[in-house]
Amino acid sequence: MSSPRFKRVRGSRYWVNHIMHALCMLATLAGISSLFLILGFLVIQGVGAFNWDLFTQPESSGLGISNGIIGTIELVALASLLGVPIGVMSGLFLSEYGRRGRFGNILRFFTDILNSTPSIVVGVFGFAFIVVNTHHFSALAGAFTLMVLMIPIITRSTEEIALLVPNSLREAALALGVRQWKVILFIVMKTARAGIITGILLSVARVAGETAPLVLTALGNLWPNRSLTEPIAALPLEIYNFATGPDPKLWSQAWAACLILVLFVTLTSLLARLSTRRSTLRK
Repeated sequence: MSSPRFKRVRGSRYWVNHIMHALCMLATLAGISSLFLILGFLVIQGVGAFNWDLFTQPESSGLGISNGIIGTIELVALASLLGVPIGVMSGLFLSEYGRRGRFGNILRFFTDILNSTPSIVVGVFGFAFIVVNTHHFSALAGAFTLMVLMIPIITRSTEEIALLVPNSLREAALALGVRQWKVILFIVMKTARAGIITGILLSVARVAGETAPLVLTALGNLWPNRSLTEPIAALPLEIYNFATGPDPKLWSQAWAACLILVLFVTLTSLLARLSTRRSTLRK
């Protein structure tokens, strides 16, 4: 038979377990409810401003945000053009060659620092490095700052995913006489493909909503951009300009731009989840 002391200890553990479970559930509900509150308020405010002119008219007409939508796509595409290859190759270098040694540790340390650097600091760097030297704001300057923000995210995510690839696959290929660069390209990258794509999409979702770097580099434009060396509009810039303006009509357009930006980020995150899920199902 159980002693009274054992019954007391078991009873106290039972109630402590239930209390902690309830506290965790309340914390989870508080976080989810705040998220749904923000999204619900955003949908209510933004859907009312949706119309055809919003997607077809430029900002100069006072009716649409087509410049911001196109500008965001251009900036993210330009940043990804260089940021994705550099980030992926850097991550593969750290996972395959930088596991041991001082250089790999130094590179990993500075990558983590860059990953935690405030975006406004990167914007100031882009302003001093490109805008000051070229004497004007431009789409290239804005894409450069977004690229700098993308690289550490892709680098660290690629490294962590590549490290999950079993060493037995590498050793088997090397034992068959396959060169190491082919092992990295056709075995490591192929095995970790879903995780690498997920890291890339998450980095795209993050930089798409950056505002501070673009204020200092891209500046914004009320008219369609015709050159990469000219200022360019972007949705975060339009949200900032419209929300701080005195016209209530511009406020509604700012809410619509917020909703479009959130939908873009949500779609990108869903694509990342789907890519990971398909890879898991195939295995």
